[in-house]
Amino acid sequence: MDFGRLVTAMVTPFDTKGQIDWEATGRLIDYLIDEQQNDGIVLAGTTGESPTLSDEEKLELFRFGVQRAAGRCKIIAGTGSNNTADSIHLTQAAEETGVDALLLVAPYYNRPNQDGLYQHFKAVAESTKLPVVLYNVPARTGISLTPETTLRLAELDNVVGTKECASLEVVTQIVHGAPEGFHVYSGDDGAALPVLAVGGHGVISVASHIVGKEMKHMLNAYLSGDVKAAAKQHQQLHPIFKALFSTVPNPVGIKFALESRGVTVGGVRLPLVWVNEEEANALKQVF
Repeated sequence: MDFGRLVTAMVTPFDTKGQIDWEATGRLIDYLIDEQQNDGIVLAGTTGESPTLSDEEKLELFRFGVQRAAGRCKIIAGTGSNNTADSIHLTQAAEETGVDALLLVAPYYNRPNQDGLYQHFKAVAESTKLPVVLYNVPARTGISLTPETTLRLAELDNVVGTKECASLEVVTQIVHGAPEGFHVYSGDDGAALPVLAVGGHGVISVASHIVGKEMKHMLNAYLSGDVKAAAKQHQQLHPIFKALFSTVPNPVGIKFALESRGVTVGGVRLPLVWVNEEEANALKQVF
């Protein structure tokens, strides 16, 4: 399955009591599709504050997202965890909500070896008919899928891609050895263009909440052969990419950016906290 080139890992809007704001969620989905030109949306991923969402909230979010998107973009459900049995349970429940695919993060905290990682992803993938996108983010999980393990998993029928946050060298190895139709997405906004240059398919992005149109222009420029225009767009976007991840923890920065632009998404759940005055001023300068 092709999820397009630009996919947003969507924030989860909260109201003043810290509960999911469904009206704001609907408006945000429309905004990401209609104004920011996204091909797909990930719900309940890291940027969606998945660690503090209950399974019930995630499933309601998946159902709501499918209904609101109404076929205008692909809806990808974040159902990964460090508990294989729980991930299988959530995956199977998510399948019934009508989502298009699943995003499965590498198990965090447990620190399994490569065979453990393979068996975990294999068990979850085999529990569903939905397409599966792997998610390798060593900075958050404390472990990393090797290219060899990723390619081994790519042999499974419904493992169709990976969101890769390791080095460009790792991306290159995966692209080189991947079967036809297996797509590698950058999980790092700043690496979106370099990943495309070594054969990657696109980006699963955070910054695309506010600069989706510009990112789409960058990707399309490169794909059409205008490398100079793509590079120029990347250079212009780079300060935003950097600020969103170096100033405050994700998704605090992107939620602040959206609120600053009049797109209501609310605050964050503990243990995350809102920006202080110094952080707000630094972010405002860049935006």
